[in-house]
Amino acid sequence: MTPRLSWGFSLSANALPLLQQLLEAGDIDRLATPPNGDHWQSGELSTLLQSEWNRSRAFVVVGSCGAITRLVAPLLGSKSEDPAVVVLDDQGRYAIPLLGGHAAGGEALARSIAGRLQGEAVVTGSSASQGRLALDAFGEAWGWRRGQGDWDGLMKAAHQGQPLALLHRHGNGRWQELRGLSGVQSKPASNHQLVVGVNNGSGCCWHPPSLWLGMGCERNTSLSLLERCLEQALRDQGLAPEAIAGIATAERKADEPALLALAEQRGWPLRCFKAEELAQVNVPNPSAVVAAELGTASVAEAAALLAAGPEPTLLLQKRIEHAAAGEQGAATLAISQAASQWAPNRGTLHLIGSGPGRLDLLTPDARAALAESCIWVGYGLYLDLLEPLRRADQLRSDGQLTQERERCREALELACQGVTVALVSSGDSGIYGMAGLALEQWMALKEDERPAFQVHPGISALQVAAARAGAPLMHDFCTVSLSDRLTPWEVIERRLKAAAQGDFVVALYNPRSQGRHWQLERAQALLLEGRPGSTPVVLARQLGRKEEQVSFHTLAELPIAEVDMLTLVLVGNSTSRVCGGRMVTPRGYPGAELN
Repeated sequence: MTPRLSWGFSLSANALPLLQQLLEAGDIDRLATPPNGDHWQSGELSTLLQSEWNRSRAFVVVGSCGAITRLVAPLLGSKSEDPAVVVLDDQGRYAIPLLGGHAAGGEALARSIAGRLQGEAVVTGSSASQGRLALDAFGEAWGWRRGQGDWDGLMKAAHQGQPLALLHRHGNGRWQELRGLSGVQSKPASNHQLVVGVNNGSGCCWHPPSLWLGMGCERNTSLSLLERCLEQALRDQGLAPEAIAGIATAERKADEPALLALAEQRGWPLRCFKAEELAQVNVPNPSAVVAAELGTASVAEAAALLAAGPEPTLLLQKRIEHAAAGEQGAATLAISQAASQWAPNRGTLHLIGSGPGRLDLLTPDARAALAESCIWVGYGLYLDLLEPLRRADQLRSDGQLTQERERCREALELACQGVTVALVSSGDSGIYGMAGLALEQWMALKEDERPAFQVHPGISALQVAAARAGAPLMHDFCTVSLSDRLTPWEVIERRLKAAAQGDFVVALYNPRSQGRHWQLERAQALLLEGRPGSTPVVLARQLGRKEEQVSFHTLAELPIAEVDMLTLVLVGNSTSRVCGGRMVTPRGYPGAELN
C-alpha cells in the first residue's frame, strides 16, 4: 500500500519559512514551491492539486480561506474520500481545518500544527464546539481503523441528542471513560449504534488491531492463493479486515514474494519468528512434516499466537489452501486475537517534559505531542497543571509519585496496543524525568515489538532558576540529586566531593523531604570544603507557578529548614557573585573579562 502523503504550499512566497518548519517537524511530507520564480503562475496550483488530490492525505496551505476554497472546489468528491485541507495565516497564528475535519483527520492535524506554532486551532465542528466526542474520528489515535456504517446518520443523531447504542466488544475499552461521552445518552436498543470490535456487522464500526494472521506457504506460492484463503476465512468467521494488525510467519519465509506482496498491499507489518521461538508455542495442530523441514511443528498457529501479544486466543485453527487453476503452491492460515489489542507498529510513546508547570513555558514540540495523544499518563499534580489543554477526546491516567516504573510500564503497554500515548514528567523528561526509565523498558522489547518512541524537550527547573537569578550558569556546572531512593548515598557523596573539588556551579535537585532531612546539610559541608562560606546560593521554590519564591543566601548561612522537595538549590562556584539582586558566574570572554 503506497502511503498517502501530505503537502504544504503557500499562495505567497513570504510564508515558505513557516512551511519549512512544518516540513522539518514532520507535519507535512512534501513542500511544493513555484516551478519558476517566487510566485505561482496561472494554472500551476490547479495542475498540482489535480495530480496529487486522490493520492494525498492532507494539504496544509497558507493563504486566505476564500482563495483556497475556490482552488479546491472543482476537486471535491465525498467526505469519506477527500483529503484534509488545513489553512494557515502567514504568521501561523491560526490553523483552520477547512475540509476533512473528521474523516481525513483535518482537526487533529490543525491542533498539532497549532501546538507546534504556538497558535490556535480554529475548529468549528459541532463536536468540538460542544465538547462532544467526534465519534467518526476519535478512534485513529487509539490505533483503530474505521469500518462501514451510516456515519453521517450517527453523527446527526449525536448532534440532535438522540440516544445511541455504544457497544464495546473488543480492544481497549478505556475509551468509554472519555469525558466527551458524558452527554451521550446510551440506549442499547437504539437504531444508531457505535460498535468497537473485530467483527463485521450492523452499526458504525471501529475496528481495533486485535487480529494477527499466522501464514505459512510453499516456496513461490501465488499471491492470489493467499488472498483467496484469507478472504474466505474472514467471511467464514465474520471478521473485519480492518481489525487485522499484521501477518506473522517463520523467519525462513521472510523473503517469500507472495507474503511480502500481501503485507505491502494491505499496509500490514510482516513479523518473522525464529524456529526456536515457534517451537515453544503449544498449538492444537502440530505437524511432524513441518517440524522435520523447518525445525518447528507449527508455523501458522504458532506465529499467530506469538504475534498477538500476551494471553492471545486462537480464533481460527490452521486451514490449508491448495492451488487453483493458474496458481501454484499451497498455504496455511491461522488467526489469533489479542487479549485487548496489539499493534506496536501503530503506537507512539511521547515522552513529554511539561516544564515547571506554566503553560506558556511548555515547548511547542511538547504541546504538539500532547495534542496528538489520546491518553496522558503521569503523576496527578503534573497532569493537573496541563489540564487546561486536555480535550474531551483525551483521557488522563493518574499515577502515584513513587510509582515511576509502573507508569512507564502502563504507557509502554498502551503504545504497544497501537495507542498514541503521552508520558508526562515535570521539567525536562530527560533530566531526572521518565525518559530514561521508559527507554530502558522500550529497549528490553524485541525490535519488531517496539512502538515509536519520541522524547520532547522541556524547560528544566535548573534553567528557570538560572533565568530568575540572573546568569549563574555562564561557566561549567553540574546537577546532583540528593535523593538516595534510587542512588546509594555513597555514590551521591562521591559526586558532591568531585563537584566541590572541580569548583562547579552545582544545582541540587530533590534536596530535602520529611523523610530525608540530613542530606542537604551534609552536601553543604562537602561543598564548603572546596569554596568559601560567602559563596552565593539561590533557593528557587515552586518555579513557574503563582507560589514562586526566589531568594539569595550564602553557602555558610544556608537556611536548610526552609528547603523542601519543591525547591531547587543553586550553589555558585568560587567566582560567582551577587549584585543588585542578580547572580553572575563570570565566563571570562576575551576582551570582556569580568573582575
